[in-house]
Amino acid sequence: MNISGSLTQVLDIDDISQVGHARRTAQRLAEQHGFDEREAGRVALVATELASNLLKHAGRGEMHLQVLARRAGGFGIELLAIDRAQGFDLQACMTDGFSTGGTQGIGLGAISRQAEVFDVYADTRGAVLLARCYPRSDRAPDLRYGVSQHSLHNDPACGDVWHLALRDQGLSALIIDGLGHGEEAERAARAGEQAFALAPFADALTAVADMHHAMTGTRGGALAFAQYDAHTGALGFTGVGNISGTLLNAEKSRGLASQPGIVGGQYRKAQRFDYAHVNGHLLIMHSDGLQTRWNLGDYPGLVHRHPAVIASVLHRDFCRGRDDVTVLVIALEPAHG
Repeated sequence: MNISGSLTQVLDIDDISQVGHARRTAQRLAEQHGFDEREAGRVALVATELASNLLKHAGRGEMHLQVLARRAGGFGIELLAIDRAQGFDLQACMTDGFSTGGTQGIGLGAISRQAEVFDVYADTRGAVLLARCYPRSDRAPDLRYGVSQHSLHNDPACGDVWHLALRDQGLSALIIDGLGHGEEAERAARAGEQAFALAPFADALTAVADMHHAMTGTRGGALAFAQYDAHTGALGFTGVGNISGTLLNAEKSRGLASQPGIVGGQYRKAQRFDYAHVNGHLLIMHSDGLQTRWNLGDYPGLVHRHPAVIASVLHRDFCRGRDDVTVLVIALEPAHG
């Protein structure tokens, strides 16, 4: 299964009229991706309540929308409500009838019953609420990854691309940051992605050589990819340029090594670095549109939240705001059976 990444759709929520816009946008997105009328209505309800909750307890915020490819075909819809308020009483908000805004609320518990996946992280810096909706007929498990990708100044072209390839015994994840931003940067990055997608589990040095060949004649760019074997619990990481990679769990964190250079331009060499016993860890990869000074230890309990929540918190608090940015978070789960 190959997932070719796309930009996160961002909706500003700072006025009651935008709740209706969020509802219509989410419903239309669901209808465009195979949800029937009733199922799309459920997505619309979740969008309405998440947007309303933003206004009630934070005054303003953003809703982020993503389309999720599914293993058995078809799609899901991911909705994230993100704010920078002072947090809220999560246990109270999960109770039906509770409202932080002094109005009659249905409670986040009701939202959680409408979504196949629901998760929350809240502290004094703000809150991130996640809902993933899948058609009721789709019984496949949730894929435990999350991505937050945004172009500079909301340009329709993004110089960052990400790609995720999945198979029964593991995964291969790629980020490319084309030099600069805009259409030419995107062209460079897409050329590399297309070469990677042909053989995402190939020998690492062969994969880099193939991407270098595909990106020659473009601006070139930085790239990194991680190949994870769920059966052995080992991960190989190969990077050229300034794509950051980190492996972490609740006890420790370690950075992943890359080599200098520009793929499609000049680089001296590529090297795969191997890391053993990473089952149960988080893999976090991001382009240099995100600051590197983040530390999940400063966010008690965040390491245990859904990867999509983690990616959104990191983007909210550490985006540089002067380049395209991609944050990819993957839970490395062991093979079953």
